[in-house]
Amino acid sequence: MSQRKIAVLTTSRADYGHLYWPLHELRQQPDIDVRLLVTGAHLSPEFGQTVREIKRDGFPIEAEIECLLSSDSDVGMAKTIGLATLSLADVLGRLRPDILLLIADRYEMLAPAATALALRIPIAHIEGGDVSEGAVDDAVRNALTKMSHLHFTPTEQARRRVLAMGEESWRVIRSGAPSLDHLKRQELPTRNELSQRLQLDLEQPTVVVAYHPVTLQENTLAEAEAVFRALALLPYQIAFCFPNADAGSRALIRRAEEFCGQRSNAELFVNLNHLTYWSLLKRARLLLGNSSSGIMESPSLALPTVNIGMRQQGRERAANVIDVPAQTEVISAAVEKGLSSEFRQGLQGMINPYGDGTAGQIIARTLAQIPLGEKLLVKKALPLDEHGAWIQEDTRGLHT
Repeated sequence: MSQRKIAVLTTSRADYGHLYWPLHELRQQPDIDVRLLVTGAHLSPEFGQTVREIKRDGFPIEAEIECLLSSDSDVGMAKTIGLATLSLADVLGRLRPDILLLIADRYEMLAPAATALALRIPIAHIEGGDVSEGAVDDAVRNALTKMSHLHFTPTEQARRRVLAMGEESWRVIRSGAPSLDHLKRQELPTRNELSQRLQLDLEQPTVVVAYHPVTLQENTLAEAEAVFRALALLPYQIAFCFPNADAGSRALIRRAEEFCGQRSNAELFVNLNHLTYWSLLKRARLLLGNSSSGIMESPSLALPTVNIGMRQQGRERAANVIDVPAQTEVISAAVEKGLSSEFRQGLQGMINPYGDGTAGQIIARTLAQIPLGEKLLVKKALPLDEHGAWIQEDTRGLHT
């Protein structure tokens, strides 16, 4: 039997950190030929040219696809999708993989999904069924779900949402979030190693800031000023992470550079690889911002997290997350609550709803065994009962 060809696409440091262990596990499968496609912010010097990290990790790259427009607007985002589609049509048209593996909800993912659909390439999608009502990511994620043929969901609730969209139950597997595999399977840098790498004194109380533009708002930085005013009131050391390449990211970067330049105990980091980022979260006292890592990953470290504004609205939360509106005084009060010994003690024994660190194995094993051909490609329209609910062969998939 010939190897089945699995193409995997990554656009940025964010999704690469999630894809690392699925990629590793796929390469261990003797009957799978992995083809890695690298695009988007990975190839941008402005965002750290993180394609170099992929090469250092030893993953062979099939194609590097330039598409990220040098822009800071929603029009630039839309044009990036178009440029990616044009280039990916050539690459995927040549490769013709048996399956294309995509992850999450970045707007750039619409390009490979649309291209694969036109080329009759089945799509496997990781992290469908989640919710982030305050960003265009939410609509992108749901669109990817309906365009995909196999689904790896991060939680059981997410699995039920995908089933509620009319997907056949055999196509929907709860894998957990693959980013959590790092904690279970890799040794993180020690405190001293991390201090030397980042040039930070991690004996000081440190707050990590991971804040991104809110892409569903006309002014994507409408909430940002309250965040920076709250940060100015904090006496703690601040490690500020670069935002995603979204509309408004350049203005946000300039504001972060100005803020960090005025404080001796604040540093802006263009790119932190997944192990460095995890280690920083492990050593931090608190995570502040509106990043998905504050929802999905911080519970595994029992790290108090202040989640600001509407971007992550609707996502499942563990007890470590404190949700606040973008108001300076409220943010400041939430930080003090999160740093209190009473709050931290209440997080002992907490379970992360996003998984246990085995997602990479589940994803790779499924992709190696799932039947190919018409069974995978042709999606069955489920019948409806008299109440308009989907009728599943598997009763766990009933839409209630």
